[in-house]
Amino acid sequence: MKSPLASKPIYIAIRVILGLLFVYAGMLKLMNPGGFAVTINIYGLVSWRMAGFLSYAIPTVEVLSGLALIFDLRGALSVIVAQLLVFMAILVYALHIGLDADCGCFGTPKNTDNAPSGPLLALVRDGFMLAGCGLLYLQRRVAGFRPNSLTGLFKAKR
Repeated sequence: MKSPLASKPIYIAIRVILGLLFVYAGMLKLMNPGGFAVTINIYGLVSWRMAGFLSYAIPTVEVLSGLALIFDLRGALSVIVAQLLVFMAILVYALHIGLDADCGCFGTPKNTDNAPSGPLLALVRDGFMLAGCGLLYLQRRVAGFRPNSLTGLFKAKR
């Protein structure tokens, strides 16, 4: 029986699910960058001007890295892991200072009554996504799955 770690369908499923989550989250934020800038500003880590810049930069990186992970491009998984680690560090900071604000992870909530319960829920969710990334790294090591180069996508297969 083949090990689940060597299963190409599982590798593809995890990759596509994680990639789609990042594309979805990024697109929601890009649809309301002003609301996302307010959410960034609540954390008090950057100036308002920087929050405005980040409200476009973060979701753009999320969308591009999510798409790159879906297509299994080299470096995409590392960028996703780096984003998750930064997001988790900010959420731990928010918990440390007692901030019970929406993280803005999936856009700005329309109704605060339906907002997530704060940073703890987002931290747990990010932990699961980080575990998925860890599984992808493990599958690459065990089964020898290799990501594609960007130029490799455009070369004809022989």
